[in-house]
Amino acid sequence: MNSSDKISGYQISLLFFTFIVSTLILSVPGIMVSFAKQNAWLSIILASLPAIVNIYVMTALARRYPGQSIMQYATAICGKWAGKLVGCFFIYYLFFFISSTVNEHARFLNTNLLMQTPPIVLMTTLLFICSLAVLAGVETIGRCNEVIFLIIITLLIPIFIFSLRNADPARLTPVLAEGLGPVIRGSVVPSAWMSQFYFLGWFLPHLNEKPQHVRKKLLTALGGIVVLIMVIDLLTIMVLGPITPRMKFPFLDVIKYTDIIGPLERLEAIAITIWILGIFVKVSMLLYMFCVSATQLFGAKNYRKTVVPITVLSVVGSVWIFKNAAEFEAWITFTYPILALFTQILLPLLLFAVHAIKAKIVKH
Repeated sequence: MNSSDKISGYQISLLFFTFIVSTLILSVPGIMVSFAKQNAWLSIILASLPAIVNIYVMTALARRYPGQSIMQYATAICGKWAGKLVGCFFIYYLFFFISSTVNEHARFLNTNLLMQTPPIVLMTTLLFICSLAVLAGVETIGRCNEVIFLIIITLLIPIFIFSLRNADPARLTPVLAEGLGPVIRGSVVPSAWMSQFYFLGWFLPHLNEKPQHVRKKLLTALGGIVVLIMVIDLLTIMVLGPITPRMKFPFLDVIKYTDIIGPLERLEAIAITIWILGIFVKVSMLLYMFCVSATQLFGAKNYRKTVVPITVLSVVGSVWIFKNAAEFEAWITFTYPILALFTQILLPLLLFAVHAIKAKIVKH
């Protein structure tokens, strides 16, 4: 890791707030409502439990392996060859993750703003800008996000206030009429997003304080995510009601439905601005992790030399990954939660368990 790039606990918490919220707020609320109906706003509470586990596990591993990324201490825990296999899987996962995220970005803009623009242009433009941020380093990404976070929150508050005019609280009833079953099913998909705190494994080595000291800040960021998604779910259900699951981007439709006389018409432009800012931060972080992982796997010294080829590879992956929107919807609804359960939750827990067993054996 490049020790000259340092970020504070406050910055890393804001980074992961933006990282998770950026893609969670648009398509996932509709999926939650399709399973939990009017009680979808309760599902996000259950979905946050994997995030709490991840925060504690990743900070505990970072404390035991200071200055090392998850790529590096996976080798220390599992041994050279097993560690290399785990590292290869991490790289494959990051490649798939960044490709699906950039593909989603292009489809969203093609659907809502730039209908005639070829998707590859949108993908290449985003990745090029993000590659410049990666070349500048983690500290630059963290500082950019501080400004972006403030812009996102500032833009969201008036949207929430104006949307209340069209809200009908009666659509939130009855509460838990079918028990906790639908709420639990509704929590499965968002739990995959909430467990993305697993990616702390690449950023905690840059922390300028002890990993255990950042836990409170990360838990505060998690609390902010839960509150934000809960408010979005409540508003979406109160405005759209039972038609919510039919909408591809239900929160965007809520914003479109909010009509204000005067210069504040067409508030969906605000939603698209929030999306673009958030996706810039998310893809920059993913591209950085991809570059660092490839560098560490092959024993190179400077991750910046890999930025150009990996950016080109990511463009190819983004074009190739999904043929249409239906494939993507099926993937995030059924495949990604299972993949996230293994990669983002079980794998870090397994690494922590193996480390604990080895440490106990050495003691005796």
